[in-house]
Amino acid sequence: MLSASFALFGSKSSVLHIFSVSNMRYISTRGQSPALGFSDAVATGLAPDGGLYLPEMLPSFSASDLGRFATLSYPELCFEFLSRFATDIPAGTLRTLVAKSYTTFAHADIAPVVKLDDLTYVLELFHGPTLAFKDFALQLLGNLYGHQCAVRGQTINVLGATSGDTGSAAIHGLLGKPGVAIFIAYPDGRTSPLQERQMACTGADNVHALAIDGTFDDAQAALKELFADQEFRTRHRLSAVNSINLARILAQCVYYLWAYLRLPAGVREEIEWVVPTGNFGNVLAGWLLQKMSVPLRGFRVATNQNDILHRLFTTGDYRVASVTPSLAPSMDIQVSSNFERFLYYSVGQNPAKVRDIMATFKTTGAYTFAGFDPDSFTASRCADVEIPSLIRTVYQDYGYIADPHTACGFKSLAKSRPSIVLATASPAKFPDTIVSAIGMEPTAPSLEALKKKTLVKHKLPADAASIRAYVDRYAV
Repeated sequence: MLSASFALFGSKSSVLHIFSVSNMRYISTRGQSPALGFSDAVATGLAPDGGLYLPEMLPSFSASDLGRFATLSYPELCFEFLSRFATDIPAGTLRTLVAKSYTTFAHADIAPVVKLDDLTYVLELFHGPTLAFKDFALQLLGNLYGHQCAVRGQTINVLGATSGDTGSAAIHGLLGKPGVAIFIAYPDGRTSPLQERQMACTGADNVHALAIDGTFDDAQAALKELFADQEFRTRHRLSAVNSINLARILAQCVYYLWAYLRLPAGVREEIEWVVPTGNFGNVLAGWLLQKMSVPLRGFRVATNQNDILHRLFTTGDYRVASVTPSLAPSMDIQVSSNFERFLYYSVGQNPAKVRDIMATFKTTGAYTFAGFDPDSFTASRCADVEIPSLIRTVYQDYGYIADPHTACGFKSLAKSRPSIVLATASPAKFPDTIVSAIGMEPTAPSLEALKKKTLVKHKLPADAASIRAYVDRYAV
């Protein structure tokens, strides 16, 4: 184990230099892959050097921009935001792709902000087709992939690992799209039954639900090994659908901007953003928006009992522990992929330093940051035994039903300033936990229909060789 003697996060003003750009390029956090345009960075997913793509420079949003954005619909706001990044896609095409991506959401506001009391708000992110926040990015990513296949006349094979919601959202973003096959690896028996049914009951020929004998971290490690095999990767035109894909993070920035513009003027710049997260992508999106001059005050990382991020933000120690199955399975993660993007900025955009830290972490499973300064972040941890009581308390206090992941965000809410909890999934996806907590079973028509469908999953060992052989057989 090594330690780094620097302030991990630095000041809000010193972490990034902000620029306006007209031809955005994307670079790897590890600095050993060539810069790419937006479409190529999205198609590539994981950089060939093992790093993650980031914008070479971040745009800045002025007070005038924010004033103009306030009257836009969600798809219009998403287009305005992404047009700063997707500079290689014609504006008219991008507008069409974005508009199409949000036609499948059930709520008119797409991402409604719900006021529970004067200090407590909820940003509901579960009104998409799979009832989870991943739909915001993955409906869009599916349309970007479809557009790219049509324009370039090429096929794409999409690989992803999921602890629950990412897989179903990715699958439903790519269902039946010509020229695309999708392979989703998930820990067998460690997702909720309805999460598994969303992945394994589609009936679509281009969907492959791979039930891995291991944890999410095992599945993710196997996929990273496959992406590191450049011959295999090139031969099958592999692309990543996990939150390592840049488009995922950028699309998630939009709902922070949307919610900020809908909060009362006296609240929006004082509110704490409470984000249930395991892979760090959801909260990273908000932090990046803050660096684009949108005045978001700060973030609380809300973990379940698999608490590597809580330990990082409270002690400066980033250390892998064993994964314990929980009632909030989408956060049953111990290696948070998107931390590397955050790390890149935190070490002064120094790729060599990122390579050193990530190599040490891979070898030892630990890295300690000396001179720790958490800057915009706090953290909380929710033990599994606490989740039902939190669901019950939220229901008793507000008449609001929170899913198990969202419930983790309600632990230790500040009483002296406003908070907005990101509701990451519909409670209907976790009926057993909700019934045990409040005696009511939330339902959703799409989930009820799944219960009658045939489950089609492919069981595989948790190793890259087994997944490689499967992809070799079924890739398009």
